[in-house]
Amino acid sequence: MKLLLTGGAGFIGSNVTHHIIDQPAIERLVNLDCLTYAGHVANLEKVRTHPKYVFEKIDLRDKPAVVDVVRRHGITHVLHLAAESHVDRSITGPGDFIQTNIVGTFHLLEACRAAWRTTDGNRRFHHVSTDEVFGSLGPTGLFTEATPYAPNSPYSASKAASDMLVRAYHHTYGLPAVITNCSNNYGPYQFPEKLIPVVIQSCLARQPIPVYGDGLNVRDWLFVRDHAEALWQVLTRGQDGETYNVGGNNEWANLRIVELICDLIDELAPHLGGNTRRLITFVKDRPGHDRRYAIDASKIHRELGWSPAHTFETGLRETVQWYLDNQAWVQTVLKSKGQG
Repeated sequence: MKLLLTGGAGFIGSNVTHHIIDQPAIERLVNLDCLTYAGHVANLEKVRTHPKYVFEKIDLRDKPAVVDVVRRHGITHVLHLAAESHVDRSITGPGDFIQTNIVGTFHLLEACRAAWRTTDGNRRFHHVSTDEVFGSLGPTGLFTEATPYAPNSPYSASKAASDMLVRAYHHTYGLPAVITNCSNNYGPYQFPEKLIPVVIQSCLARQPIPVYGDGLNVRDWLFVRDHAEALWQVLTRGQDGETYNVGGNNEWANLRIVELICDLIDELAPHLGGNTRRLITFVKDRPGHDRRYAIDASKIHRELGWSPAHTFETGLRETVQWYLDNQAWVQTVLKSKGQG
């Protein structure tokens, strides 16, 4: 396997790289990343000198460069993680989401279609997507692989469009492709703009912790290393043309997650003075904020034997401890991209 991993310097991508690079089936792992604000070579310091590892700084919007990297490395498998992914950013600036998530995916599909048309052997294009393409659930029910798409933000709309492109390339051109739709990921190396690292950093800085609306929006949370294993199973054992939902079976309201993090900070960093819940501050709700997501992951468990190894409690504790132990990383990635 000569694997092209797109977005490999990002949160999920770097965790996937650490998880799979020593798999005997992999001859070469090519990490394609254009290093936006959410991608950092510091995430991959542990594999930088690994004999299987190659880094290519390439933007998916650059079609000739994408075609070249697929051909030059003789890519046999693609794990497509690269995407603009922050809902708030898609609301204020949707253009980047259209260009990267839709046009970039199109360029990658075209590159693989051209390269694999004249080659034999095992090939696989694995497109990684989100449960947000399904829209919002009521108080009951679960998203299944058959749930109709109903995206409600520019981000989820762009991912829905890229999903449909992958499906079309499989059915029209016979491209060997699979799709996974995952629930919210959390864990080490997540850029401090998503809920869990934002809350952790606010706790440590003793600053107000922003909570949208009434804080009762519900998400299904998946520890990133459990997701990495699920992706490997689908990449290597999934059936062409199939979609697999990947979820943690961990439904939590945002407010309850914030409270759990506050309590962990009080336990693990008592020198901060405790009573961290007092920092919780309710702010105006996000436009189009979906009320509830929940994944039915029974198909991937039934067909591939995958289920998450971490409970939310164990995964969250490990995540909070990682951020406490890696504040130098947090400051480095924030300063390197002019964020804050």
